[in-house]
Amino acid sequence: MTTSVFIDGGHGTTGLEIRDRIADRPEIASIVLDDNRRKDADARVDALRSADIAILCLPDEAAREAVAMLDGADTRIIDASTAHRTAPDWTYGFPEWEPGHRDAIAKSGHVANPGCYAQTFIALTHPLVIAGILPPDAAISVNATSGYSGGGRAMIEEFESGAADTAFRNYALPLRHKHLPEMQAHSGLDSPPLFSPSVANLHRGMLVEIPLHLAQLRHGTAPEDIRAALQNHYADSALITVLDEAETGALDFVRIERCAGTDRMDIMVFANPDAGQIRLCAILDNLGKGAAGAAVQNLNLMAGFEEYSGLRF
Repeated sequence: MTTSVFIDGGHGTTGLEIRDRIADRPEIASIVLDDNRRKDADARVDALRSADIAILCLPDEAAREAVAMLDGADTRIIDASTAHRTAPDWTYGFPEWEPGHRDAIAKSGHVANPGCYAQTFIALTHPLVIAGILPPDAAISVNATSGYSGGGRAMIEEFESGAADTAFRNYALPLRHKHLPEMQAHSGLDSPPLFSPSVANLHRGMLVEIPLHLAQLRHGTAPEDIRAALQNHYADSALITVLDEAETGALDFVRIERCAGTDRMDIMVFANPDAGQIRLCAILDNLGKGAAGAAVQNLNLMAGFEEYSGLRF
């Protein structure tokens, strides 16, 4: 028996990546509208309502409209936009978020795919919060750099045409970003972090860092306690790897391209115990585990397929 899937917005960056991951899978029947029909409202409604699972790769308002079109239908939804990531009646689509969360996704009819920055911040902080190491009232800052493909078609054209004329630039300088509510809601922290995002002149890849002082953490916490909490949390994940002390200690630097082209996330804990300082670091592909890979992982769980089928290691 096959599961029918319609990607609404399948010609965008994330949609094309998802299509690549499911294209040759016989257990999936893709519903595809040709160029003459994909902007036809009736054809789109028919495709949405006839699918077992619809994946929305749309701007926020268009995603809300698509959800309204599906009112009363049996179609289950994965929404890759920001629109429903903190909605109480939607399941947050980060399978490794907490023990048992894979089952919640598998049973859900409405799954909100995580944001790339937000998921990575949550991956670094939430295990420490639930382990009692990171107090919920801690004031946290996070520095993050993404490849330009994370900005969508317009940014890709800007960088690849040479119009960007830069190797690196920061943004969200007024300290507002659409991922902040998601970061707070699913990390377990009482307040959003001070978030400093940037974009580099490379197509794909992402590096997210959180600097911490040991004084911010539970009294008596050592770097090995942080690493152990993260390793325990992700012990059953084939995609998220927490490097051990020897592996981390052998690194002189971390390349932002380390996980590019894959659906993995690598986590590292760097420490200077004498100075009482910690540097949490996570690497992923902004289009992989940060977007399309996450959507396919959620699709697999919802359809009852092997969780990692079609993913890139």
